[in-house]
Amino acid sequence: MTQADRGWLTVVNTVVHKAGPGSLSGWINGLLGVIIFSGSLPATRVAVLAMDPFFLTFLRASIAGLLAAGLIATFREKRPYRSQLVPLVIVALGVVVGFPLLTALALQHVTSAHSIVFLGLLPLTTAIFGVLRGGERPRPAFWIFSVLGSLLVVGFALSQHASASLTGDLLMLAAIIVCGLGYAEGAKLTRELGGWQVISWALLVALPFMLIASFITRPQSFSAFSLSAWIALGYVSLFSMLVGFIFWYKGLATGGIATVGQLQLLQPFFGLGLSAALLHETVDPLMLVSTLGVILCVAGSRKFAR
Repeated sequence: MTQADRGWLTVVNTVVHKAGPGSLSGWINGLLGVIIFSGSLPATRVAVLAMDPFFLTFLRASIAGLLAAGLIATFREKRPYRSQLVPLVIVALGVVVGFPLLTALALQHVTSAHSIVFLGLLPLTTAIFGVLRGGERPRPAFWIFSVLGSLLVVGFALSQHASASLTGDLLMLAAIIVCGLGYAEGAKLTRELGGWQVISWALLVALPFMLIASFITRPQSFSAFSLSAWIALGYVSLFSMLVGFIFWYKGLATGGIATVGQLQLLQPFFGLGLSAALLHETVDPLMLVSTLGVILCVAGSRKFAR
């Protein structure tokens, strides 16, 4: 081994030692989770063009719940404690039912590119619920950035006279709120149950209700469903509802909730790119500027959260 090779190995070992294997693993898993989540709204948009949003929500949760049941049985996971059932129900209501249903309803009124702008508020709502649930005392600058970010979203929604829908925007805001609550509860449970176990148990808790609801809301015929709609259903069922959360919660557990959670700020950019590439939707400059402004506000608020 040459002297230069030894020098490079010393540098690499130093960087890895300072960053820590857990930190690096957390960032990698968190980034994979964000990339997977970025395809959720475009895929949902494709699916709701052919499927009823209620049926889509219940069916995707049922498919993911059956897969989660298989995972829990395969690894023989212990049942959660009674004290963990209420938080699991909150996670289920937030990310298994609430966010998918509200976004599916919203995407009947707005484009996926338009809805993705609202994702810039997701880290903020997660942080707010983290503050409320954890009893933290953020500095005044936190609330200043929070208000600025909210005003940017409202201003953008009001400026889109042609393509915007008040109903769609309100549904997206509600979706972000319930998802933020589900993320905050899930992040707390990750410390107790583990990464993939949180979403798996949440899906299992909701599974009986989702199966019954899927049967009740099923269409009379499936012949109108296109191949792209079936592919979109498969994506939101397997990746958005299960695989993405496995990476995401593992990233939070190994890399830290506060640090890895910052990766959510990249989700609007990934999502806008997918909407433009796959759905050929227009991403106008104002949308990009609004998204960037919201992301900057969220970054500032997270900086002063403690």
